[in-house]
Amino acid sequence: MKFEQVPSSPHLAGATSITRVMLTVVAALVPGIAAWVLFFGAGVVVNLVIAVLTALAAETLMLRMRGRPLLPFLSDGSAVVTAMLLALALPPLAPWWLVFLGTAFAMVVAKHLYGGLGYNPFNPAMAGYAMLLIAFPLEMTAWLPPAAPGDADLTVADHLRYAFTGALPGGASWDALTMATPLDTVKTELGAFQTVGEITAASPHLFGSFAGAGWEWVNLMFLAGGLWLIYKRVITWHIPVAFLGALTLMATLFYLGDPGRFPSPLFHLFSGAAILGAFFIATDPVSGATTLRGRLIFGAGIGVLVYLIRTWGGYPDGVAFAVLLMNTAVPTIDYYTQPRVFGQNNE
Repeated sequence: MKFEQVPSSPHLAGATSITRVMLTVVAALVPGIAAWVLFFGAGVVVNLVIAVLTALAAETLMLRMRGRPLLPFLSDGSAVVTAMLLALALPPLAPWWLVFLGTAFAMVVAKHLYGGLGYNPFNPAMAGYAMLLIAFPLEMTAWLPPAAPGDADLTVADHLRYAFTGALPGGASWDALTMATPLDTVKTELGAFQTVGEITAASPHLFGSFAGAGWEWVNLMFLAGGLWLIYKRVITWHIPVAFLGALTLMATLFYLGDPGRFPSPLFHLFSGAAILGAFFIATDPVSGATTLRGRLIFGAGIGVLVYLIRTWGGYPDGVAFAVLLMNTAVPTIDYYTQPRVFGQNNE
């Protein structure tokens, strides 16, 4: 029998690189962004451009200050993905300074002050979002109403004019054009002792077949992109399935107990940032759990926290805070879920 000599490790697993992974994530976001533009206008594109430019500028500044080479880090795509995820979490009618501050905070404080890519304990995009939500709640909770596909009232020029000057077409007021999200509306009206059926009947333009109007399609497109990431093996199924499974279980239990008081599981899955959070945010390989069992615990914890915050917390959508809270638990989760070392004694 002839034995072939195998060189010593490390062995290359393939041509995977950070840049290729990040470009794949960007491609997976495109269907959701397209649906976003169709139903809510081009404001998300304006936010994306401002956020990406800010992220690249902040990345350059911090790399210069830390004496690191620019090209390897600027070309890896991580800053672009962080900026895109934050921009997609912001209202489409947002002033430029809101996008700038959130992105700069994410890059400078949540990423580079902890040591840069690979060392940040918290998801940078969600850290920036949480900062904005706490500091500027009014600007962060007013969204444009859904429109028929391609029938948004504001053009790209209108969004640019508002972002940089605060002026709206025809002298319209900001309050006249914006409204609460479906999650926020349900949460507020339930607090006023309305039932879910009464809330949806009173605002038929805001609610679709099973979730928020427009939001259903946006989230279905993000779901398609997320499943493609699993197919391409950019992410594993553990965190998304645990996240959405725990959220669905919680929502189902309370919905079956009192459907007038608690919205359906489909409403929770497709009305807010749950799909985006499950496939694109919670799966961050740096700030998330690394072991397979740990990912299941990490994802399930986020799903439970999202439901608790949405139902009894002070914010209508709890994805950002749930992710950040579970980020703090990652070291403990990884410590107790490490697989047994090959050859280790079980005693």
